[in-house]
Amino acid sequence: MRKSLPLPCSIFVFLALFCGGCSETDPRIPFGTMHVRYYQNSSGLIEERLSFFIIAEDDDGIENLAELYLYHDREGLRWLFTSADWLHLSEEETTWIGSHAIVMPDNEPLPRGQYRAVLVNRAGRKIERHFTLDMPVEPRFPFPSLSLTQGRYRIESEYPEHFLLCYDESGNALAPVTVPKLEDSLASLKLPSSTRSVALWAEDSEYQTSAITETLLLR
Repeated sequence: MRKSLPLPCSIFVFLALFCGGCSETDPRIPFGTMHVRYYQNSSGLIEERLSFFIIAEDDDGIENLAELYLYHDREGLRWLFTSADWLHLSEEETTWIGSHAIVMPDNEPLPRGQYRAVLVNRAGRKIERHFTLDMPVEPRFPFPSLSLTQGRYRIESEYPEHFLLCYDESGNALAPVTVPKLEDSLASLKLPSSTRSVALWAEDSEYQTSAITETLLLR
């Protein structure tokens, strides 16, 4: 058996300083959410995207978190997000991390059932939590539509709630606007003044699903 070589004292000092800044506690996932979004492709087929976000906590701060895994063990699926590519959303003192773009190969429907999230910090300590995706495999409502004509909008939808996603000239997202009626003047919505294009977000909050239409230019 090969013997390990003794380490210089300076290495021990470095390791002590390095590890001294890392807590020995696990990260935490107090809460998480899964939301399916429907899109309609150019062939008229409905495709699914999964939004998955967790509230992430670590005693050494959010910058100490390194990896977030999402597994569907029954189907043998795994998605990996690192601190370099997950979305980081902050609301007051709450931090959410996750992704809006979890998809299946060939845009197949996402498997329903239990998912397992594993959050890992830079010290290698981890925590896992289970989540369930239990909405119907088929959308509850037909895919909605949005049309714009002569300063008016018209929505054809059976979804309970509706919002306009607003974008400026450079395609940057602006604050979404609640749409109380299926048809009215655009002026009645009081869109942000820099809005140049819009898309419809139709929401079914009871089943954590929504449908998003293509973006239309304001004329």
